[in-house]
Amino acid sequence: MVKVREKKAPNAAQTKAPNAAQKPAAKAAPTQKKPHTQKGKAPQAPAKIAPMPKHEGDANDDKIYFVALGGLEHVGQNMYVYKYRGKYLVVDCGMGFLEEEIGAGDVQYCDTAWLEKRKKDVVGFVITHGHEDHIGALKYIWPKFRKPIYTTRFPGEIIRRTFAGCEIDFNPNKDIVIIDHNGATFELPPFQIETFHVTHSVPEAQMIIISTPAGKILHTGDWTFNDDNPLEAPTDFARLREIGSDPKLLAVMSDSTSVSRQTKQTTEVQVRDALTEIMKNAPGRVIVTGYSRSIARLKMFAAAARAAGRVAAIKERSNPNPVPYVGLPEFREMAIEFGYLNKDEVYLHSEIKDLPAEKQAIFLTGSQGEQFAMLTRLCRGHVKEMKLQPTDTVVFSAIIIPGREQDVSYLYNKLARMGIRTHTIFDTDNIHASGHAGRPEYERFYDMVHAQVAVPMHGDYINEMLNGKMAMERGGSKFMMVVHNGEMIALADGAEPYVTETIPTGFVVMEGETERSANDQVYKNRKKIATNGAVFVTLPVDKRGFLKGVPEVSSAGIFETDDTGFMKRQIQIEITRAIDGLTKTERKDRDNLIRAVQVASNKVVRAALGADKKPQYSVHFVLK
Repeated sequence: MVKVREKKAPNAAQTKAPNAAQKPAAKAAPTQKKPHTQKGKAPQAPAKIAPMPKHEGDANDDKIYFVALGGLEHVGQNMYVYKYRGKYLVVDCGMGFLEEEIGAGDVQYCDTAWLEKRKKDVVGFVITHGHEDHIGALKYIWPKFRKPIYTTRFPGEIIRRTFAGCEIDFNPNKDIVIIDHNGATFELPPFQIETFHVTHSVPEAQMIIISTPAGKILHTGDWTFNDDNPLEAPTDFARLREIGSDPKLLAVMSDSTSVSRQTKQTTEVQVRDALTEIMKNAPGRVIVTGYSRSIARLKMFAAAARAAGRVAAIKERSNPNPVPYVGLPEFREMAIEFGYLNKDEVYLHSEIKDLPAEKQAIFLTGSQGEQFAMLTRLCRGHVKEMKLQPTDTVVFSAIIIPGREQDVSYLYNKLARMGIRTHTIFDTDNIHASGHAGRPEYERFYDMVHAQVAVPMHGDYINEMLNGKMAMERGGSKFMMVVHNGEMIALADGAEPYVTETIPTGFVVMEGETERSANDQVYKNRKKIATNGAVFVTLPVDKRGFLKGVPEVSSAGIFETDDTGFMKRQIQIEITRAIDGLTKTERKDRDNLIRAVQVASNKVVRAALGADKKPQYSVHFVLK
């Protein structure tokens, strides 16, 4: 039986899906107000508070609940919550990709206001792997909860260094609990947690088994079956088959990012061979850009350089001062520390810069066109110690993350104008191995995993649908639940799953030191100014609201702000007429003055630029 949650407005009332035995969502409890009294009248009775949903307060509830605060119907911003008998387990805590229409901000992550109200019952955070979309928001969210973080050593070291760089007060021996990357079992009552190894594009990725008396759940995190991985052992297929055939396996929550890809996964060894051929045939330096956390790619890059008679190096930062984040130089250090790289496999650029160009192979950041990444800075000529040359060859060993197309296109075109040869996934085979499974890998997965319920996650809607459909057709799942962020699923052994309530979700944008919600009026105003422009008016008035001079008018994106501009002069005339037309009583209220300014200005702006133009207005008063 298929259960699909149809798309609707956030926080809209629940609608019953066809053939679904869905329980009605409990109403949120309204804020209790003090009785309101009026002279000569008896106090009104306070509004009745709706009862808390049963699963929130019943410690004997035999269901386990799952809700995503982020990570459904989109890529990134992964944060998932499991609830059992009044306790909450958080899996991953990642960054999102900034929406262009927001118009500002540095980073984006989940709004955790709902979970913060329950933080005393949060038992901890469990991390699947060390990518930013799974751990990047911890530096903003963890201080609000201060619960232990369970993770393997590689992502644990990233978190430790990040917290230290951000000067977060934490105990690295208590707040970050390192578990065995080959597999571990531990308890966070009432949850029992087991992890086991799976291959991905970053070391030490884990699948998680969450066990309770109500049953077991397999949470995959990001995964693929890259069996030819030179860095680590293959996926623990024996444990995957074992849990996949367990009759107590209630549900599988699986990554859906690349399920629509039809071709078999490219391996890191194939990438090594492709890079080797490019390096053998290149006339000068070979510059490879990719993800800084992909240690396997860095190792294959080094192997290709050796095979082509070159010396491999990374391009370190221009500024030697410490930075409050973990980047490519730190990942190289960590890879050496944990034995994934030897120190003489990959040098620093400063150590090989005097070698002939045809002997150099350089790995650097910037595959997504990030503003301050090394390749972007090289294209703009902002790196004094290293300049791009026409004889260079640049290899983009990465896909383009959705939303970064324009930035990457800038790099492609800039390099082409400089006469530099490039290799991308669009024109060269086998230069990138994805960390996400495609259809062939999912077929293998669902041949092993047979859960009662499939809950696709982490991917756009169509890929989640494809994932769930395959789980039913190939994996034998009886139900699939394609839900939205905030929809809480109730799961019980042998029972039909249903959405029990919808909790408020959203995202927060961090801008400098300021947190703003996606609906913040500041962003709404910026968007309006960006599309419709703004008009700024200064009114010289007396205390009675009469004009005491000519209104000063300026603009952003509407007209040129000079003294002779026709539109500016017309707006001044119309504002003066509108305010002079107000009665003595009307002009005493500044809201009436502001309204008069807007109506008068719109009359001129729309006549000149079109009836649909709706500028943002800002009115200031100068008392004369």
